[in-house]
Amino acid sequence: MDAGTDELRAAHDGLAEFYVDLLAGALETEPVERAVLSLFCELTVAAGLGASVGDVGCGTGRLAPYLAAHGLSPRGVDLSPEMVRVARRDYPGFAFDVADLRDLPFDDASLAGAVCWYSSLFLPPADRAAAFGELARVVKPGGYLVTAFKAGDGKPQRRGRSVGRGVEFDAFWLSPEEMERRVTDAGFTTVFWGGRPAQEQEATPQGYLLARRTEATTGPNAAAREAK
Repeated sequence: MDAGTDELRAAHDGLAEFYVDLLAGALETEPVERAVLSLFCELTVAAGLGASVGDVGCGTGRLAPYLAAHGLSPRGVDLSPEMVRVARRDYPGFAFDVADLRDLPFDDASLAGAVCWYSSLFLPPADRAAAFGELARVVKPGGYLVTAFKAGDGKPQRRGRSVGRGVEFDAFWLSPEEMERRVTDAGFTTVFWGGRPAQEQEATPQGYLLARRTEATTGPNAAAREAK
């Protein structure tokens, strides 16, 4: 594991319980985010490719009940073992595992869709193509990807210190243009994009992108998997 990934994992291990408290009930107060997730759920169910979806970078697991209530069967994965622990504790009816966005534990074209909710913002430039390629690899042609992200200029930022828990990590707030380009290059076609202005203590606007998987691909990590 590289130093940046190790730092990110350790930081989020230390922030897990903090995020449990911070995000409790957050989705109920965000009609825009519910609307985007509901559109993803409706399209995924209508596609008839099954109900299995990956919640990639699931954090505390808070989206799982919402996805399930809208007809999907989510499986959450997160880099942080402590995030996975609290997700399993608080949402015991769902599956959660430790995994890296750049090397997902799903078979090729095995998911009807994938949710990447504020989890791509930790990807440094060199890792973005592989990560979005992994999302494309695991989603069936005709399936859907939905992402939420903090819109910015893509420059690295040191985050974490403001919460007073002795953690720091790099984050990257990507522009809507780069997000759409990454998704398109990986093999998706944009269905919906949108955003909203920053609210209250938010430092940046929030962006949303929903895309449909088009051509089949084995993804950039396929050769490595075949060799295992």
